[in-house]
Amino acid sequence: MTLQQLRQVLTIAESNSMNEAAKKLFVSQPNLSATVREVEEELGITVFMRNNRGITVTAEGEEFLGYAKQVVEQYHLLENRYLNVESKKKFSVSMQHYSFAVKAFVQLAKEVGMDEYEFAVHETKTKEVIDNVKNLKSEIGVLYLSDFNEKVLRKLFKECDIEFKELFTCNTYVYLWKKHPLAGQKEITLDDLQEYPCLTFEQGVNNSFYYAEEMMSTYEYKRVIKADDRATMLNLMVGLNGFTLCSGIISEDLNGDDYAAIPLKESEKMHIGYIKHKGTKLSKLGEIYIDALKNYENKVL
Repeated sequence: MTLQQLRQVLTIAESNSMNEAAKKLFVSQPNLSATVREVEEELGITVFMRNNRGITVTAEGEEFLGYAKQVVEQYHLLENRYLNVESKKKFSVSMQHYSFAVKAFVQLAKEVGMDEYEFAVHETKTKEVIDNVKNLKSEIGVLYLSDFNEKVLRKLFKECDIEFKELFTCNTYVYLWKKHPLAGQKEITLDDLQEYPCLTFEQGVNNSFYYAEEMMSTYEYKRVIKADDRATMLNLMVGLNGFTLCSGIISEDLNGDDYAAIPLKESEKMHIGYIKHKGTKLSKLGEIYIDALKNYENKVL
């Protein structure tokens, strides 16, 4: 059964007449009748009942036509997206919850314009960042490695035929509201944080310490609250005097200037970088995006 046959059968059903359908399709009625016969023989059903007054769709024919219409419509979607020479070029990035990575994406979109390109940005869970690059949903994924998670994640990268490229290294900072009781300190210890809720990003079914977006993920915090998005995290910082651990690279343009990053005394190194398919060359947009990310090396606190 071919796509052309499905289109012809659908036209017959819409026209309620073999003659009218033949005129619309610019084919002869005998050829159209032969198409219906071939389809019915292949499926083992009767799609149309013929009589002196024309044709009637059978009950099993109605069911078949419903599926046929879906197939033809899906093909039209594919045709419009991939075969239309006027379709936009696509570029997608996945990332852990980094405001600077979003800001770099904004910079990219403004630089190249959005008329010729279809952009996608996925600020999501660590495993989904990796899967999106593995499955080519995103060209680039932005995440970090540490002494704690590096061995596990590099093994996963190898299994997925993905490579990690480091952009810069930074210390661990406590990210909190500027009116937080600890906001005035030059340095914060883990003991200082015990009475305040630690905010972490939910990792779903892959809720392993190795996938945590925050440093010191194995530390026994007295209070922990999990959140799904950055906006909720910021609200919890204000409403509950919560905190999270981060790279110290913050974007006031996106998050506002009500928050501060203060050095953590028990700091560990974060190696922030990007992942891509091994051996592949970055696209033009990918190179521009990576250059925008590299600019943040000068902003490491």
